[in-house]
Amino acid sequence: MLEVSALSHFYGKHRALADVALGTTQGEIVAILGANGAGKSTLLKSIAGLVKPAPGAILRFDGQDIGALPAHLIVERGIALVPEGRGVFGELTVAENLQLGAYPARARQGEADRLAGILKLFPRLSERMSQAVRTMSGGEQQMVAIGRALMSNPLLLLLDEPSLGLSPLLSREVFRALGQIRAGGVGVLLVEQNARASLDIADRVYLIESGRNVGSGSAHDMKNNPDIQRAYLGKARTASTSRS
Repeated sequence: MLEVSALSHFYGKHRALADVALGTTQGEIVAILGANGAGKSTLLKSIAGLVKPAPGAILRFDGQDIGALPAHLIVERGIALVPEGRGVFGELTVAENLQLGAYPARARQGEADRLAGILKLFPRLSERMSQAVRTMSGGEQQMVAIGRALMSNPLLLLLDEPSLGLSPLLSREVFRALGQIRAGGVGVLLVEQNARASLDIADRVYLIESGRNVGSGSAHDMKNNPDIQRAYLGKARTASTSRS
């Protein structure tokens, strides 16, 4: 579904991404792991058309080149981004935020059914449709942000740190929802600080360090890799290993 290769990006003289490559298929969750500053958010913004990659990058979605498209046309092709910090309109109500998500032409047909599905996915939103989003908890605002993206009828959902600042309970609810979104056939490309939760839900994983690909594989294999456990899951070396 999504094919990315030779993707580089510079902020002035600083190289944030260097020849990154990745791919996703329909109805799978792909997690991107890496330290803060590794370039993960820049990668998502590049795919979404919010920042322009350096010349030579290849970005194809559903077989079509999207590298030169502006952000609003990328949404029309079926890619929706939930940015870090959520990007909700705080003074607007839940209903108004969700309605804005349905602005793309691809979202007009089936809008009512899509809204019903989102309220089933996040039942607490149905109780707060007339509430200003700024008065809601961080977890509830994240549900609004994900719901707004889903209202655009995406084939691929990009999420940047969806559990950041959330309580463990609300984080679990968000990750539960991502599993249901995948079950509905929508692909998910996930950047997330909680590596353990990402590995638990993802199908495949890419590792990025200093803007470069340094590894990839199935989430199951990554989760059981001692190097990944030490780097991302906080597991120390065993006594026998540390003496060797």
